[in-house]
Amino acid sequence: MSGASTSWTRKLLWGFSLPLIGMFLIASLLAPVIAPCDPHEIDLAIKLQGPSGAHWLGTDHLGRDVLSRLIWGARTSLGSVVLIVTLVMLMGLAVGCAAGYLGGKIDSLLMRFCEVFLTFPTFILAMFLIGVLGTGLVNVILAIALTHWAWYARIIRSLVLTLKNREYILAARVAGAGRLAVVLRHLAPPVAAQLVILATLDLGHMMLHVSGLSFLGLGVRPPTPEWGVMIQDAQPYIWTHPELILFPGLMIFLMVLAFNVPGDLLRDRLDPSARGEG
Repeated sequence: MSGASTSWTRKLLWGFSLPLIGMFLIASLLAPVIAPCDPHEIDLAIKLQGPSGAHWLGTDHLGRDVLSRLIWGARTSLGSVVLIVTLVMLMGLAVGCAAGYLGGKIDSLLMRFCEVFLTFPTFILAMFLIGVLGTGLVNVILAIALTHWAWYARIIRSLVLTLKNREYILAARVAGAGRLAVVLRHLAPPVAAQLVILATLDLGHMMLHVSGLSFLGLGVRPPTPEWGVMIQDAQPYIWTHPELILFPGLMIFLMVLAFNVPGDLLRDRLDPSARGEG
């Protein structure tokens, strides 16, 4: 009964999250096609209007179409998170493989460097780096990537340490393969498979970082449509027009949930201790 119930729950969660992920991907890729209006078009004559045939979710304080800004916001939010995850994976893979495979003083030096970044809360460190680099979406992507790579590097290092003495690695070294060739051909592929699971678990967390920094005015700059910016713009109208905050807030909630569910399910499936329970 317990196994059947768990299987049914997982299927339900997959059935809930996958359509959401597909919806966000379609919105981000086809925003110019499916958005009903120009997200930047200002028309003060129709500002703060409720839902209508012309504007399905109404208009904001500048008369811009809310639905169009939500659709374009998916492109900004999802695109920035994908770039962040890509940078984090590349940095973590490079440092983790170098530390784990080379060992010795290089390993010790790289891990001490990682510990410096792991000492501080990621969001606070990201705010500090933005203060150094400056505001804007590009700097937000760099700041968040720089605050997350160290955690990935440590995990990748531990994976490399378990793999580097395997028979096929030793055979490649005996056959004359260089260090870089061994890492790229034999260590990076299995480690990258584990990285996909880590990245899936972290997508929602990074999404909150991007939106939070944009809400504070440190990330995406108006009038670029982004959900955190939309919440910031709607603050003065929270009591008179709460839907202006509700819609982008709901999008952030759904995107974080949509990416967290597959990550948790994949982790449970690949975690031996989780499979051994019950």
